[in-house]
Amino acid sequence: MTSTQLTDRPAAPTAHAAGEPPYRRITRWWPAVLLALLFAAPYSALPLPGLLDGPIGSPGNLQLLGQCLVFAAVATGYDLLLGRTGLLSFGHALYFAAGAYLTAVLMVSGGLPLGVAAVLGLVSGALLAVLLGSVSLRVTGIGFSMVTLAFAQAGSILVARNPGSLTGGEEGLAAPAERLPDWLVGIGHTANLYWIALGYLVLTLAVVHWATHSPTGRVWEGIRENERRVDVLGLRPYGFKLTAFVLSGTLAALGGIVYLLLTGGATPQTTTSDFTLSLLVMVVLGGSGSRWGPLIGGLLYTWADQRLGDLAGSDAIAGLPPVLRVPLSQPLFLLGALFVAVVHLLPGGIARLPERLRGTAR
Repeated sequence: MTSTQLTDRPAAPTAHAAGEPPYRRITRWWPAVLLALLFAAPYSALPLPGLLDGPIGSPGNLQLLGQCLVFAAVATGYDLLLGRTGLLSFGHALYFAAGAYLTAVLMVSGGLPLGVAAVLGLVSGALLAVLLGSVSLRVTGIGFSMVTLAFAQAGSILVARNPGSLTGGEEGLAAPAERLPDWLVGIGHTANLYWIALGYLVLTLAVVHWATHSPTGRVWEGIRENERRVDVLGLRPYGFKLTAFVLSGTLAALGGIVYLLLTGGATPQTTTSDFTLSLLVMVVLGGSGSRWGPLIGGLLYTWADQRLGDLAGSDAIAGLPPVLRVPLSQPLFLLGALFVAVVHLLPGGIARLPERLRGTAR
């Protein structure tokens, strides 16, 4: 075996050469159809009872859908570490929060317009990922996870202590409306924020697809399977792992900026280790290491996190006997039950369900 075996592989046979049925080639276009439907969502007055309140295109539903898209993208970027390279980071929230808080601080305290503040916030988030990643990756395994957790906890404490009244402490930091373009301010422009979230998701999917199908992505796969073998072949794993770490952290910082615009502020909840654990649940729920799994997990988890809170406080739950009402009135209990059910019933995540069904049919 040589190092070229990790970076050079023969091209996969085309659908025609492999004798793939025509209908299978047609179904390859489903992502484009789904993208078109998502783009047209703000124009839709179609109600989805049980899934959303009111028509799809209402401002409240667009904001919920926008958050689902943002966290689906962040989970997809996080899977560059967990599913593609085999790195379990407990500090991914730090880079998401860095993008949101640094952009907000530069607008509020620095008086900078949104464009300049967003670029500086993104660059700062990327540099932070380079600095902390270069330190964290000096250790491996559980040591790496603990170092990333320590950095994230330090960032969370810094935000909570509100140094120089910059971060807003427990109240968070609102994005100043006077520094934002008019087409991003007000409930009437929620569709524009939704489209920005959709654009962020498309960009993240494109970057992740390009990266994982590049020679570097094949080395990531080798590191995940057997890092020692990659080292023996003369490919230094450290540099490749740092590349994955920085790319994932930069995408998270960009997600924090989009989240800042979508929700109107940066909140301390996005700086805690619970946020990273939520990303971990999203990835495992959808299917770690798969193309669409983290996206599916992010969409489902974010939607359930929002909607199960309404279900827990509904009259239907309130009328149940105490033995059922108490656990079902806790959204976290419902989310946990959903996660346990998927892990046990669908090993490999939701994204691998079609493959399992085809295997069962055969």
